[in-house]
Amino acid sequence: MIEVFLCIVKLGAIGTSVLIEYLFDELADRKIKIRVFSTGSKMKDAEESEFESIVKLNPDLILLVTPSAHTAGPRKAIEILKKRRLIVITNEITEEFEDHLRDEGIGYIVVEADSMIGARREFLDPTEMCIYNSDIIKVLSVTGVFRLIQFEVDRIIRNLDKKIELPRIRVNSMIATEFSGLKNPYARSKAMAAYEIASLVSKISVEACYKEKNRKNYTLLASTSHELMRIAAKLSDEAREIEKYNDTVLRTPHAKNGKILGKEKLLEDLRTLK
Repeated sequence: MIEVFLCIVKLGAIGTSVLIEYLFDELADRKIKIRVFSTGSKMKDAEESEFESIVKLNPDLILLVTPSAHTAGPRKAIEILKKRRLIVITNEITEEFEDHLRDEGIGYIVVEADSMIGARREFLDPTEMCIYNSDIIKVLSVTGVFRLIQFEVDRIIRNLDKKIELPRIRVNSMIATEFSGLKNPYARSKAMAAYEIASLVSKISVEACYKEKNRKNYTLLASTSHELMRIAAKLSDEAREIEKYNDTVLRTPHAKNGKILGKEKLLEDLRTLK
């Protein structure tokens, strides 16, 4: 018997988009139904009727994952999807639109480190795109962003029959690493550094994609942004290795009933966390 129905809507692509549906049923045995709607890399080509059809499915919760949630495409989707319980996950929103989401009773999680890719044809091909996303996924995993999303969404799912506050979080390096489970202070410092470096990538990617007109210059800038993300991923890997050496890697799988289990030592038994 399915207990929860979760819909995930992806407009365009950020690092969080790639694996988000798997955060809530990683072992494929939980009593949860998940359906995913995606527009691929484009953010504006979905029809209003498509969003209406998602609402008509009557999900318990909708997650909208999109870059720049304050722009036209996501705004159109939000105005329709807000008819159901809705959380927007994005890499940036304006303060004005943040106030709008709050006034409308919509939840949001803004992940500053989920930076824009270096989208210039002279630099970005499918292979480079995949490498960049593999790096950003490692950063979001080790720094605690994915666990933050897991915990916040599961908190809502556990309380679907109650009037509960939706998350309204701007994630910085301190907040992210609170969810990372990293015990060693040097490991956490490396993870925080990784998050901060990843957050800088957008500034360079935006300049490469929208401001710089010289072909050689914008190609170099796009490449620079990806090199920074690679370093952030390397620092993330180093942080996790420290925890492995100390046998303190936090694991938080789901039980079949949806409860979050946990352990730190590799060979110890799981216990119920939430």
